[in-house]
Amino acid sequence: MLTDMHIAVLGGDARQLEIIRKLTELDAKLYLIGFEQLAQSFTGAVKEKMKDVDFSILDAVILPVPGTNLEGEIETIFSSEKVVLTEQILNKTPSYCKIYSGISNSYLDQISNLSKRTLVQLFERDDVAIYNSIPTVEGTIMMAIQNTDITIHQSSIAVLGLGRVGMSVARTFALLGAKVKVGARKSAHLARITEMGMKPFHFNDLKNEVKDLDICINTVPNMILNAGVIANMPPNTLIIDLASKPGGTDFRYAEKRGIKALLAPGLPGIVAPKTAGQILANVLSQLLADDLEKRKENS
Repeated sequence: MLTDMHIAVLGGDARQLEIIRKLTELDAKLYLIGFEQLAQSFTGAVKEKMKDVDFSILDAVILPVPGTNLEGEIETIFSSEKVVLTEQILNKTPSYCKIYSGISNSYLDQISNLSKRTLVQLFERDDVAIYNSIPTVEGTIMMAIQNTDITIHQSSIAVLGLGRVGMSVARTFALLGAKVKVGARKSAHLARITEMGMKPFHFNDLKNEVKDLDICINTVPNMILNAGVIANMPPNTLIIDLASKPGGTDFRYAEKRGIKALLAPGLPGIVAPKTAGQILANVLSQLLADDLEKRKENS
């Protein structure tokens, strides 16, 4: 239980509703900022404006998955008001108050460091990333079906990267009957690809490996699908880029070549916001409970 914990939830999308639901069920006291247009109400949660919240009593601040932009603004689909997180606001919180976000950027890193508050990036956790790979794969399948005129079965697919998402994507498309090859750099990853029954190739050979593709799925957050690589692709190739913005594809050149290239970060929140929210809620509630227990032990 999270009884006696005071938590501010700042903005976000439908995923935040699952977090709010879970935390109120665990008896936390929530302050919802950027939710005035939300018709739904939760017992134990009050809608507030930023200026009216007493930050000095907060145990945690929960941000949306994207965190803030580079000006400190927070995405708020349930509000028309601007919500901005600043170093001055964080300085008002107790020293033990933690900031939870999906990902971070230079601005959020900076204000967390200057205020000496712990920033927890949930998407850097293996458990969150692996759970999230499930709706990511389903969304990728949906995009492949919607944007091609062939079946996945027997199609030629390259998956770039064998991280937590890449592994799930490659395995699932192979199970659907696609001819899957996977690009990686690490020798251990190339060995794992072979063990999984797929064709491995090193990124050094990428230009040659894209010549016969129907679909190319990128998970690498670096410019890997550059103009030189895209120039070797068949004109009917579909690129689905799952890497975080701005992705790893030269979208300008892809458009110039007439190749459809789709940037699709954050698929879990698009195709399955309820499930994606529940994943975050379960991990968050455990982290908050652990923090509360440690503070009680040390008091």
